[in-house]
Amino acid sequence: MLLVRVYQAAGLVPEFDPRPYSPQWHLHRGEEKYLEALLAHAVEVEAPEPGDIVVYKVGRCFAHGAIVIEWPTIIHAHMAAGNVELADGTQAWLAERERKFFRVIEHA
Repeated sequence: MLLVRVYQAAGLVPEFDPRPYSPQWHLHRGEEKYLEALLAHAVEVEAPEPGDIVVYKVGRCFAHGAIVIEWPTIIHAHMAAGNVELADGTQAWLAERERKFFRVIEHA
C-alpha cells in the first residue's frame, strides 16, 4: 500500500485500492499479480533513478516493492519490523533477492 498511496498522492497514478489480499499471497501462488498491477502504471528500466520503484522476488514471485531514493538507498514498508524505513536495497534480507526496476508513467 505504501507505493500505491505515495504515487497517488503525487498525482502520478489514479486512485485504486488493490485490497483485499492476504499478506502471505506470494508464498503460495506463482502468478505475478504484483507485477501485473505495477505494469499498468510503470515500465521496466535498467538503471533506477530517484523516484523509481524496485521490486524484489519474495517467495514464488515479485512481491515486495520500494521507492528508490538514490540507489541503493530505498524507502519501504517492512512488515516484520512494523514500520516504514530507509534501507540499503542491496543489504540484509534484500541482498540476494532477484530484483527489477520500474519507472511510473504519469497518467493524464
